[in-house]
Amino acid sequence: MDSQNASYNVGQAKGQAQEKASNMMDKASDAANSAQDSMQQVGQQMQEKAQGAADSIKSALNSKN
Repeated sequence: MDSQNASYNVGQAKGQAQEKASNMMDKASDAANSAQDSMQQVGQQMQEKAQGAADSIKSALNSKN
């Protein structure tokens, strides 16, 4: 019986470790996706600001003509 209990306990520990690893991978994936979304938003904001600056320059140059 002792070897069966030991085997069962090892199986339980292995299952718990796999579940924890899976949860950690899910959290890492979520963090990576969140970072990617944030970077895309920053990129979009930078693009909009650059376009606004370019439009301002065009307007200033056109008003001098």
